[in-house]
Amino acid sequence: MTAIGFFALAIFGLGALSVITDSDVISVPGTGQAPGIVGMILAIAAFAGVLWLAVRGAHPKFRSVWTIAIVTALVHLLGVGATAVIVVGEVVTPLAVMSELVTGGASLVVLVAAAVAGWAGVALRRARRSRPKWPWEREDPDAQ
Repeated sequence: MTAIGFFALAIFGLGALSVITDSDVISVPGTGQAPGIVGMILAIAAFAGVLWLAVRGAHPKFRSVWTIAIVTALVHLLGVGATAVIVVGEVVTPLAVMSELVTGGASLVVLVAAAVAGWAGVALRRARRSRPKWPWEREDPDAQ
């Protein structure tokens, strides 16, 4: 659930960033859409994997949210760069794409989205809640 939340927050944030700055997230010519798509797929996989490692224990710590967010943002950045190398066939253009993500704020958006969704995942695990119940499904307190 939190991986889907991360994806939704990241896409919304990147879209809002694009509208606010009135520019594309990746505006370097010749790269196409593949770097952004592959980067986001890798970021979701990294987010889910690191979150799973963080909440495996009996009492996960909220400190792990920093690790989740940083790893997710770095994997996104490196995934976009590596895919741009494959698409373009050189090294200079992918470096320009990666620097644009960092200086333009897109990496910050991914970092914040991963931190928010990671915090929600840790909070859900710490709560150890079961499925929601209707009032008539709950045990009757007078029956004890």
